[in-house]
Amino acid sequence: MKKQTASAAAFALALFASTAANASFVYLANGTLNGSSAGAGIDLSGLTDPLENGQPGNILGGLGSGLAWAGGNTFIAVPDRGPNAVSYASSIDDTTSFISRFQTVTMNLTPSSNGALPLSLTPQLTATTLLYSPNALTYGTGAGLTTNSGATLGSGTPSINTASTNYFTGRSDGFAPGASGGQANARFDPESVRVSNDGRSVFISDEYGPYIRQFDRSTGGLVKTFNLPANLAVSFQSPHGDDEINIKNNPTGRIANKGMEGLAITPDGKTLVGIMQANLEQDPTGLLRIVTVDIASGKTQEFGYKLTAGSGVSDIVAINDHQFLVDERDGKGLGDGSKASVKQLFVIDTNGAADITSLSGTNAAAATGVTKSSKPFFDLVSALTAAGLSKSEIPAKIEGISFGQDVTLNSDTYHTLFIGNDNDFVPGIAGPNQFYVFGFKDSDLPGLVAQQFTSAVPEPATWAMLILGMGFIGSVMRRRARQPSSLLTSV
Repeated sequence: MKKQTASAAAFALALFASTAANASFVYLANGTLNGSSAGAGIDLSGLTDPLENGQPGNILGGLGSGLAWAGGNTFIAVPDRGPNAVSYASSIDDTTSFISRFQTVTMNLTPSSNGALPLSLTPQLTATTLLYSPNALTYGTGAGLTTNSGATLGSGTPSINTASTNYFTGRSDGFAPGASGGQANARFDPESVRVSNDGRSVFISDEYGPYIRQFDRSTGGLVKTFNLPANLAVSFQSPHGDDEINIKNNPTGRIANKGMEGLAITPDGKTLVGIMQANLEQDPTGLLRIVTVDIASGKTQEFGYKLTAGSGVSDIVAINDHQFLVDERDGKGLGDGSKASVKQLFVIDTNGAADITSLSGTNAAAATGVTKSSKPFFDLVSALTAAGLSKSEIPAKIEGISFGQDVTLNSDTYHTLFIGNDNDFVPGIAGPNQFYVFGFKDSDLPGLVAQQFTSAVPEPATWAMLILGMGFIGSVMRRRARQPSSLLTSV
């Protein structure tokens, strides 16, 4: 095999300085995922029935809503509640009985053939896993609801259900009476995902409940729904989100469609850390809540996070057991018909933050919140515009972030950061499912600890080829714990 190396010029062009002090990144690669072995625009679920809006039940999209490393070159990606860009029934916010699922994707990095970036990324969908409960769920019936044309809406129960397999769906009327955190609710809006250290489970956060649910990675079966604090849920549920936002209906709880957007798991695999996309109804604008869940005991805590420039938060990933990267963004860019402005990652630290579970409003805002870097650790808009992309070409919904395996390039070792977008199942408007890969050094993020997967992960042939072909090594490496980052200031 002919030896391939990234040119020094291309490598230099890929380097840029971030807005955080002393941090530098390499734009390693990007790739898109537009289909599967089953065909263009469809996944591997094997579903054949069309959805209520006419879209296929196996439509592929929204993969960057949540992204999690699973070891090696394997990642788990989650689409959200499904395709609702086609207007057909405003009474249920145009949602459909799209069955909730996660996608298993391999991210193969190879030497770049065109020299524009050091590496090429080839995402490949290898499996689609549908999410279900072995117990009965409450679905929408369509009673009192019609399509925009006045036709009867019909049931939201998946036709493939069995007595022991009750699938979660994105349809907004799939709930039982009572608070929105009811565990028998069928409606599910996945927004972030993480993998357990033993590789057997996936944890998924949701906006409807909000929920954090644990599923068997092999079967998609529900293992557990964690009990979250009651102050996160709304007491009045409606299939129409605007009715849930009405403060007279819900003076407390999450804002509709802005529930638990991000989810992290600490490297030791013991704690889940969720973050709300926006403030609760009872809190001031710009104050978000971080919720920690001890997986073994179920014990929870809440901490305050204050927005800097974005309109909300889309994801969170663990640096170690108390420091995290938070994805703060606006909704501007490709898909919105505007120019991207805020797509930034901040370093935060929960050590020393006050538990605000019992507080609300100004009292919650006055409590000691998490410490937060005064400047972004990473600015995606700056990175992509420096690489020649216009702001109107940068996806509006940058929502999935994940660390990956370390790589060695030109004798330098880099940690990898994978970033994905939610294209809302409309690639013609919001672009394809896009994945960006950036490299950064150990000195840029002191304290970084890799999640340690205890299950064996076969080394893909791609990595072996790279080792032989260009001196580029992809390996799972234990990162040494270091002192806390000096980038933090109190908020």
